Amino acid sequence: QVQLVESGGGLVQPGGSLRLSCTASGSIFKINGMGWFRQGPGNERELVATITSGGAANYADSVKGRFTISIDNAKNTMYLQMDNLNPEDTDVYYCNADLISRTATGPLLDDYWGQGTRVSVSA
Repeated sequence: QVQLVESGGGLVQPGGSLRLSCTASGSIFKINGMGWFRQGPGNERELVATITSGGAANYADSVKGRFTISIDNAKNTMYLQMDNLNPEDTDVYYCNADLISRTATGPLLDDYWGQGTRVSVSA
């Protein structure tokens, strides 16, 4: 069973910073890539940033220059450093992983989601 556990969300004032973490655990053979998505009430889930196991990153225009995504392959952990936060960043942030796991019947390629962590930016 593969699980993604997120941490680091919370309440911060505008202009402040937060660092989100997402750790994948279980019978993981290979992580191909991971990403952060966010979703607010009444809105569709949107891409924040993605990163391959090789470190190639992609960002939504709204967060470029403010957010930095990184991955530690040895720890199966992805991070999102969020700086200069503004109220529009308030959302639930979800971790996603595209990975190959080990199963009783062989390797399995699948997509996994974390439980989400809340980020609130308010004065």
